[in-house]
Amino acid sequence: MSTPIEQKVKDTFQYLHNHAEISWEEIETTNYIKRILDNIGCNVITFDDCTGVIGEYGNFNRNLPVVGIRADIDALWQEVNGEFQANHSCGHDAHMSMVLGVLWTLEQYPELKNNVAIKFIFQPAEEKGAGALKMVEKQVVDNVDYLFGVHLRPHQETKMGRATPVIVHGATKTVNVDIKGHDAHGARPHLNHNAIEIGAEIVNMLSKIHLDPRVPYSVKMTNFHAGGKSANIIPGNASFSLDLRAQNNTLMDELEKAVYSIFDSIKDLYQIDYQVSSYGIAAAKTNEEAIRIMEKAIGATLGEDKIDKPLVTPGGDDFHFYTIKRPALKATMLGLGCDLKPGLHHPEMTFNDEALIDGVNILFRAILNTYGI
Repeated sequence: MSTPIEQKVKDTFQYLHNHAEISWEEIETTNYIKRILDNIGCNVITFDDCTGVIGEYGNFNRNLPVVGIRADIDALWQEVNGEFQANHSCGHDAHMSMVLGVLWTLEQYPELKNNVAIKFIFQPAEEKGAGALKMVEKQVVDNVDYLFGVHLRPHQETKMGRATPVIVHGATKTVNVDIKGHDAHGARPHLNHNAIEIGAEIVNMLSKIHLDPRVPYSVKMTNFHAGGKSANIIPGNASFSLDLRAQNNTLMDELEKAVYSIFDSIKDLYQIDYQVSSYGIAAAKTNEEAIRIMEKAIGATLGEDKIDKPLVTPGGDDFHFYTIKRPALKATMLGLGCDLKPGLHHPEMTFNDEALIDGVNILFRAILNTYGI
């Protein structure tokens, strides 16, 4: 039978799942969380130029270490059952619910309020790789000493009832390219360069990139748009995106350099123009003290035998910009086993919501461990 907090967390998850909003458009999500923070009596901070909300709980006047608990709040935009919509297939609805569950758990122990200083960070636009940087710009973590995050893990990585004290994410980068040419009649292919053929050649050249095989990396084209409704027009314009992955930041630099060399070669070969934009997420920088705190919390909550080794994954998360921009910050991200299938970003992703209370209790215990309570 569910405890009152566990049921509250599940109900909150269901509400947030049904009211998903994409990056930088999380207006109702921000307002929903703000109301909860206000009702509990947190000092609430919002922003004029972006979504996201901060709740300060505890005593910030005693020179206590400040602990940040971060949840990402945006959803993906993807096709679900034949229709494109905002969809929480990365588990951010669960992350928000668990972090709120930590706050509700703290409320059950009023004697703690004067002995902790907790900053609840509900961050926008993780899926754009930009929300954490915005929070850094807003000086949200300037007074934070420890920062904890959480992410649901696929069943292949972390089993239900288990957890890892750190997720060692790789570096990721999205590169968007617009090919600038001109159209030609289908009967006159000598009058232009077919943007589709150019895209196919780029895909072929990407497969010829060979870097250090001891470090995981990949590059692939993830979308391509060219042409219109008229099949007798050879398109000269196209747009496409590449997804780059590397397990460390040094290899990502090498991979990006190789990709841009391909673009330069294509430009010289076909005498075309193109425009490039990109954004990315840095690989994780880990902190042993924060990892030990989280490891101890997992052991106390699930059992010592339920602690997984550090999880190395090619996935990325902009959480790591906090430590890159603020090197003194002691941070780690909890990886929670929850029987997540088929996988993250799958439009029909599901997980066992019984794991939500595990996440709440581990994060709550990590707070107590940080303060030696």
